[in-house]
Amino acid sequence: MSTEKHSHRALIGFDKNGVPTVIVPADHHAHTHEDEHGHLYTHIHEAEFTADYMQAVNDYRKTFPKAEEVLEKTPDPAVKEMLVRMKELDMPTAFDRFDSQQPQCSFGLSGVCCKICNMGPCKITKKSPKGVCGADADLIVARNLLRSAASGVAQHGIHAREVILSLKWAAEGKLDLPLIGENKIRAVAKQFGIKTEHRQIKNITIDLANILLEDLSRTEPDEYKTITACAPKERQEIWKQLDILPISAYHETFEAYHRTGVGTDGDWKNVMQQFLRCGLTFVFSTVLATSIATDGLFGVGDRVTSKTNMGALKEGYVNIAVHGHLPTLVSQIVKEGQSEEFIKMAKEVGAKGIRFYGICCSGLSAMYRYEGVIPLSNAVTAELVLATGALDLWVADVQDVFPAIMDVARCFKTTVVTTSDSARLPGAEHIAYDHHHSNIGETKAIARKIVTRAIESFAARKGTPVHIPPYEVEAEVGFSLEYVHRHFGSMKPLAEALKSGKILGIVNMVGCNNPKVPYERTIVDVADVLIKNNVLILTNGCASFPLMKLGYCKKGAGALAGVGLHEVLGDDLPPVWHVGECIDNARSSAIFGDLAGVLGEKLCDLPFAFSSPEWGNEKGIDAALGFRLMGLNSYHCVEAPIHGSANVINFLKEETKDLLGSAMIVNVDPKALGEQIVEDFKKQRQALGWD
Repeated sequence: MSTEKHSHRALIGFDKNGVPTVIVPADHHAHTHEDEHGHLYTHIHEAEFTADYMQAVNDYRKTFPKAEEVLEKTPDPAVKEMLVRMKELDMPTAFDRFDSQQPQCSFGLSGVCCKICNMGPCKITKKSPKGVCGADADLIVARNLLRSAASGVAQHGIHAREVILSLKWAAEGKLDLPLIGENKIRAVAKQFGIKTEHRQIKNITIDLANILLEDLSRTEPDEYKTITACAPKERQEIWKQLDILPISAYHETFEAYHRTGVGTDGDWKNVMQQFLRCGLTFVFSTVLATSIATDGLFGVGDRVTSKTNMGALKEGYVNIAVHGHLPTLVSQIVKEGQSEEFIKMAKEVGAKGIRFYGICCSGLSAMYRYEGVIPLSNAVTAELVLATGALDLWVADVQDVFPAIMDVARCFKTTVVTTSDSARLPGAEHIAYDHHHSNIGETKAIARKIVTRAIESFAARKGTPVHIPPYEVEAEVGFSLEYVHRHFGSMKPLAEALKSGKILGIVNMVGCNNPKVPYERTIVDVADVLIKNNVLILTNGCASFPLMKLGYCKKGAGALAGVGLHEVLGDDLPPVWHVGECIDNARSSAIFGDLAGVLGEKLCDLPFAFSSPEWGNEKGIDAALGFRLMGLNSYHCVEAPIHGSANVINFLKEETKDLLGSAMIVNVDPKALGEQIVEDFKKQRQALGWD
């Protein structure tokens, strides 16, 4: 292997909006060397700025919309109406609070503020280029980024632990739930090498759950079985060469916080290597494992037609919203609330019945598994849904539940119940599993208590003013690998359409929302460009809400697409396939992987991509990284806090092209970002000899 030294540094500049970009790549990208002892190591060239990054941050900050601009540009008329309503009621929204935070800290936006130890906080400036401990901008930006990634692993990891334990406890009889997804359990078990013939499903399930839990929490280094069983072999070899194969999700999260502590790891490159390890644990132990457990316990679900948007709220019913991520208790709440017993109780207090609505991923998980769960909103505008005054009970579990909902709930006398010991809200009632889950066997009783509380709340709230925007639409939801096979007969017709060019490429469009861009507008603008250029979109999580609400997921919407894509879709399939909640990135990956297998091509060579235009929380860093680890580019309209480090910018936007075959692309102009995806797909197709 080459051991020559190179001196050409990559030059980092900024576009007109202050977004970091690689102006001149280094002569040689990151590559592997062998040292004098025969050990392999990765060499990454240093980078330098061509301009003042603090000025770039100021330019970037100018692109942030004010609340008035959000009202003008947000595409959903129901959101517009409720924003006006909130203003009339003198109730601040996330967009108002974002305005009051301006100007946000330049050092924080640059990633060069370090609060890790109590010698700080330290900020990097020309006057003080190093923190008290000697950490420079590269190290501080890398450490902050790694800590965010580790936090994202922990957040989805808690979700994973909850659902995998539910799967195991259901098999053991500790939790009174049926294993609805028996076929899925058997198929995955075979993939993992678990014996399935002449064995009871409960024993197969326990073995599978134990493997998933072991990968989640292993302390002694050993084979990461989910990666071995599920990852493409060529990817596994790359990760092995880069020495980023993880030990377990728990271990790599521990290691991330240990490594970034004061006086521990002083090499930004080594910190970024741990960043990649965390990305792998996020993919395989917090997303894929969660998806396996959820489908095994509650079934894969199927394509169904669902109502969506705020107009689907109906007065006169006991209206219950489920908000968050965890499906176990939600499934029982919905089951009990749809029973004749509780419907009769609701009618006895004057209600027409009981209706369920979904906020964020609890609703997306339930909508295609339980008839009548209507998705309304992602996390950022949950307050607007509460401000309709139509909801009697708000059931909150974990993640993406903003504390601000309590202010609105109090104004409209909506009862809020928290159901996780990890997530409390001041002023909310707490009806939950305890910290040790010693009351898991009481799941049905807990669900019954919550539905009863909703009926009581309905009776107590009579006369509360209600304002429901008259906007609702139907959406086709519940797409999966299994559904695609069933619809087309196999994956071959879709693969042929991709190769022929009728489908230019496929994008997985996901992610939370961010007031740094006009709310939901960037998602819609990127989608418009893509589908008109014959790009099929898969979607899940918070980004899926505007696509559902504005008709991109309904029958007949194929007419919005280019000629080739429309021909493939016909009048039955929409141009945006809704695959579920945010952990259902695993479903999109399965569709990508199956297509690659049919086409006989590497996943990384195909015209596939990931886009989270409005990403905002820490899990968004990991979600994008997960697809880049598979060799797929990620595309965004919001920049990460990396302005202060030329080397980290270069690593994410240039060096990973050689390391992983992919990079992070950011453009605050959503239409331009969509065009970039289209052009990149055309180049990939040319390289494959398809065009």
